[in-house]
Amino acid sequence: QLQLVESGGGLVQPGGSLRLSCAASGFTLDYYAIGWFRQAPGKEREGVSCISSKERTTFYLDSVKGRFTISRDNAKSTVYLQMNSLKPEDTAVYYCAAMRTWSNLCVLSNGGAYDYWGQGTQVTVSS
Repeated sequence: QLQLVESGGGLVQPGGSLRLSCAASGFTLDYYAIGWFRQAPGKEREGVSCISSKERTTFYLDSVKGRFTISRDNAKSTVYLQMNSLKPEDTAVYYCAAMRTWSNLCVLSNGGAYDYWGQGTQVTVSS
């Protein structure tokens, strides 16, 4: 069974850090671009960051540039999202998704391009 499982969410104070993990089971991530998306209550889902399969090219939502870093460890079939300087507006359920493609591209604007999704992990930034 092909699965993505997120972990690492939690409650953190403004200015704090969290590292989210997205672990794949049932398949390897080598030929997949991976995206991180988030959805806050009452808001539409938005793409936060993604990393390509071929040369690990990365893309970020403007509001997280300089604060979030995406990385991947194909040997562990895991992708990470390091989140620093967290703000209350980063509060959301964070999802990872995998898109089968061997390229330097990934997609933040269209979640429908992704083939597999995790169940999500809650991130709450509050004092």
